[in-house]
Amino acid sequence: MKSLLFSLLLALAGPVWAGEAVSIGEDPVIEQRLVKLGEELRCLVCQNESLAGSHAELAEDLRREIRAQMKAGKNDQEVIEYLTTRYGDFVLYRPPFKPVTYLLWLGPLLFLGIGGGVWYVTLKKRRALENTPVDEQQLAAAAQLLDGKK
Repeated sequence: MKSLLFSLLLALAGPVWAGEAVSIGEDPVIEQRLVKLGEELRCLVCQNESLAGSHAELAEDLRREIRAQMKAGKNDQEVIEYLTTRYGDFVLYRPPFKPVTYLLWLGPLLFLGIGGGVWYVTLKKRRALENTPVDEQQLAAAAQLLDGKK
């Protein structure tokens, strides 16, 4: 039992010996550009995580490719064009406004308009029901139904 407890404590103490993360790149300017650009790009594996924050193997490969292109002298826009040519607009967190992405950009406004229209029609019908007169026969029938349930 003591050895099991000791093994458990030893396993939990592992993070104490962990060192600080070391940057892979040699050039801090390129690394800073990479992190800034990586925040604007989507990890193709994780999809809800930025390229800069992803630990997927493909994300590491993409960061390596971006570093190589930056070392070759390409600016950020040229790197983004390369990635969108290769992987499509999905790699961008903010895809461009073009015919293929109109629904993506205008969809929330469309749903808001549809919801507002449904709400307006519902309120209009409800007001119309409130203004309809109730005759004596309907009141008598309702009273009879209520008396029958008691």
